[in-house]
Amino acid sequence: MIMRIWRGWTRPEDAAAYAEYILGTGIVEYKATPGNQGAYIASRRDGNCTEFLTISFWDSRDSVAAFAGDDIDRAVFYPEDDRYLVDRETTVRHFTVH
Repeated sequence: MIMRIWRGWTRPEDAAAYAEYILGTGIVEYKATPGNQGAYIASRRDGNCTEFLTISFWDSRDSVAAFAGDDIDRAVFYPEDDRYLVDRETTVRHFTVH
């Protein structure tokens, strides 16, 4: 199993709206992709920002590619991300789950 992690940051006042937005876009798309074994968001206040993690679990790297495309290390963004995010990682990390 592969775990995929991405991080982004919003202003604290945008955190609730961004959580709702990402639940309705990225998390829905993760879960609809064959080979996905679960997808979650987590957040925490981090100084003047709120940090978000998206964490998803996949059967294989091929399953990740079905969601993310051939370059699975490239982050996937959605149309309104620029509205909410003040900073973001443009790459993601993948881990083997034992």
